[in-house]
Amino acid sequence: MLDHVKHVILVLSGKGGVGKSTVSTQLALTLKESGFKVGLLDVDLCGPSVPYLLNLEGKDVHQSSEGWVPIYTDSSKSLAVMSIGFLLKNRNDAVIWRGPKKTAMIRQFLTDVHWEDLDYLIIDTPPGTSDEHITVMECMREVKCDGAVIVTTPQEVALEDVRKEVTFCRKTNIPIIGIVENMSGFVCPNCRECTNIFSSGGGQSLAELIKAPLLGTLPIDPRVGVLAGTGKAVISEIPDCTTSTVFKEIVEKITK
Repeated sequence: MLDHVKHVILVLSGKGGVGKSTVSTQLALTLKESGFKVGLLDVDLCGPSVPYLLNLEGKDVHQSSEGWVPIYTDSSKSLAVMSIGFLLKNRNDAVIWRGPKKTAMIRQFLTDVHWEDLDYLIIDTPPGTSDEHITVMECMREVKCDGAVIVTTPQEVALEDVRKEVTFCRKTNIPIIGIVENMSGFVCPNCRECTNIFSSGGGQSLAELIKAPLLGTLPIDPRVGVLAGTGKAVISEIPDCTTSTVFKEIVEKITK
C-alpha cells in the first residue's frame, strides 16, 4: 500500500514528552500548506495523540476493497491520517497489548492502508527503541525510506536518550535527516522575548557530535500551544512567529 508514496520520513525521539507528535503534526500541516499531498501515520499505539492534535477525534475508519481508508482533514484530501486512536471508543481507553499484537497492528497499518498518491508519508513513532520501531523497519525493507527526523529538548537527560536513538538508527541503517530541538526557550506572550528556561545549544552540540544537520530550534510559544486540538497549521495561523519560520525552513531542507 506504500507503492504510491514518494517519500517516507520517520519522526523519532529517545524520550517521551519532548513534543514529537506536535512536531509530526505541524510538519505534516506545513508540507500540506506548501502544496504537497501528505499522509500522517501514528504508530504510537499506547499514546496516540495525533487524532486530538488534528481535531479528528470521533472519526471512524472504514474498510474498502482496497484496504483501510484513512481519515482526511478536509475536502481537499491533501492530508490523510491513520491512527490507533480512530479504533478506540473514547480517548481514555488504554491499549493493553503484548508485543505480538502491537506488531501485527503496525504491520497492518503499513500494508493495509489505502493512501492513494502521496508526496510524503510522515510516521510518528513511539519514544524509545522498542518492538514498534523494529517492526516498522522490517516492513520498510522493500520501501525507500528517506530517513529519520529526531526530536529532542535542550536538557542533558533528553540528549542522553536521543544518543541511544541515533545508535538505533545506525544499527538499522536508517539515514538521519537531522535533529529538531524542541522547547528551545520560552517566548513571552507580552514582549515576545525568548528566554532559555532550560539549557541551550544541546541540539546543536548533538548535531555536531553525530555529524547530522540541525534542522531547527523550536521555542515554547503560548500562541502555538493554543493551536493544539484545532488541526490548524501554525504557518497559516501565526505566520509571523518564530515557530512558523522554523517549520518553513525545516520543510525547505527536507524537500530540496
